[in-house]
Order: sequence, then structure tokens, then C-alpha cells
Amino acid sequence: MDPEAGGPQIIKVTPLQQMLASCTGAILTSLMVTPLDVVKIRLQAQNSPFSKGKCFVYSNGLMDHLCVCEEEGNKAWYKKPGCFRGTLDAFLKIIRNEGMKSLWSGLPPTLVMAVPATVIYFTCYDQLTDLLRRKFGENQSYIPVVAGIVARFGAVTVISPLELIRTNMQSKKFSYKELHQFVSKRVSEDGWISLWRGWAPTVLRDVPFSAMYWYNYEVLKKWLCEKSGLYEPTFIISFTSGALSGSFAAVATLPFDVVKTQKQTQLWMYESHKMSVPLHLSTWAIMKNIVAKNGFSGLFTGLIPRLIKIAPACAIMISTYEFGKAFFQKQNAQKQQYQ
Repeated sequence: MDPEAGGPQIIKVTPLQQMLASCTGAILTSLMVTPLDVVKIRLQAQNSPFSKGKCFVYSNGLMDHLCVCEEEGNKAWYKKPGCFRGTLDAFLKIIRNEGMKSLWSGLPPTLVMAVPATVIYFTCYDQLTDLLRRKFGENQSYIPVVAGIVARFGAVTVISPLELIRTNMQSKKFSYKELHQFVSKRVSEDGWISLWRGWAPTVLRDVPFSAMYWYNYEVLKKWLCEKSGLYEPTFIISFTSGALSGSFAAVATLPFDVVKTQKQTQLWMYESHKMSVPLHLSTWAIMKNIVAKNGFSGLFTGLIPRLIKIAPACAIMISTYEFGKAFFQKQNAQKQQYQ
């Protein structure tokens, strides 16, 4: 059965319903994926202890956040001693010795940025896709690419200065008055553009990822629906399509992820020591430096950990989002029947 060859009328969901579905998906994704990153960070800290002022990347499955090591001693969650012998051993010991909630250490502050960014991204994607399909037709394969690029570009641009402010608040313990003074001083000295420092490597990673992800997701979803004789995707179809398309995009954009992480940490080091940022910190310069030091394979460092994180995150997020939209479609259909 061809889903394009006619079928039941598709009931639209409102932007507010899309926002609620994406918000639910974002929270569920972060709850499921964060423990993987918490364990990874604990293992890193055990093998190479974090010194005060050192920064590390924390991922909640939705966004990567730059976190700064603040406290001496073992008070911070990432410095607690564990004597872990591996990933599974770390999971079991953290749960047994520190309680289940320790697997979500550091999560709440990051959700303040990650959930709104995800809501903006998914809602904009769906709205743009609907608009483009009305104008150019349902079967244009470039529509998911264009919508994915524009939606991700917008989300990164909105969130980038807020993430910079969050990092400074976390590392320097600013009050809101001090934060305002910090932002005002930065803008007066370096201009408004300074609030988007680190934006370029994020866009270079996230925008191609988004374009590849949505194109492959829509193709896989349509193909699996056709094979199953369905007009709308089931939870399993969305989950499988999300995992496969996320994995492919993660591999293709890994070099930009490696560069982004290096640039973020180096920028923070220079800024925290109030040093001028050298010219060799451009994205392309960092990429050439990595290849010179470690060869081309250096750009694909951390492939397996990235896949372990990205595949389930994409699968959980998109399947929950599609499930939420399907729920609201049924609600809207029932309302139409009674009108």
C-alpha cells in the first residue's frame, strides 16, 4: 500500500501541541541518556583527576554543555571517589554507594537550556516542513534538508549566547547584578558578536547533522511505512528510523564534533586566564592541527562513545515526539467528530 496514493485524512496538530510533544520527548531523552554521560565523566575524572578551572563537556542527550571544575577536594559529583573497573562496574557502584539519583548528577541546570532549544528546533522543523510542502508539494526530497538546516541554525543562534552566560554563571558564581555587568562589559569591549563566540564550530557540526538526519529519517520512515502497509509510522518505525539516521549523521559530522570540543575548551582556557585568543584557534586551523598531530583518524576520535550516545538519544527523542503528535492527532480528530 502506498501512503502517497490516498488514504485517511491527516489531522494536523497545533504548534502548541508540537511544543508539548517535543518538551516531553526532550525530558524523557535526557533522563534516559544522561546516566551514560555521568558514568563516562566519572571514569574520566578517575583516570585523569579534574583540577580547579579545568573544563569538560557534559551531554544530556539533547545538547553538549561546557562545565567548569569549581571545587577542590571531593565535594563535586564528578570528583567523588569510586575505584571503578569499567562502565558496568561504575553504574553498579554509583547506584549502590550513592543512590540511583546520582546517575542524573548535574542534569537540572543543563535542562534550562536544552529543553527550550529542543522545543524551538522540533517545532520550527515541523512548521517549516508543512509550509514548504504546501508551497512546493509533498514529494520534494529537499524539503526535510532545508527545514532541518533553517530550524537548527535558528535554535543554535538563539541558545548560543545563553549557553555562554550559563557557563560563566556556573564557573564564577555570578549574582544576577554581576552577570549583567559582565555581559555589558563584554559587549562594550568586543561588541555584540562576542556573545556568539564558539557559535561557528557548533553550526558547522549541528547544521549538517540536522540536514542529514532529517533527510534520512524521512526517507527511512516512508520506506518502512510502505513495507508495512501503513499511512502513519508506528513507535517502532520512528524509533528505528531515528536511531539509524542519527547514527549516520553522527559518523559524518564527527570531525566537526572533535573540533568543536577542542575549540570550546581552549576558548574557555584563554578567557578564564584573561588572555587574548590567538588566531590559530579558527575551526579550520584546529582541524589541520589535529590531522598534523594524529593523522586523519584523529578527526574520528571517540566514534564509538558518540554513537552510543547519539543513536539512543535520536531514537528516543523522535519516537516520543511522533507518539506525542499521534496522541494529539487523535484528540483533535475526536473534537472534530463532536463539532
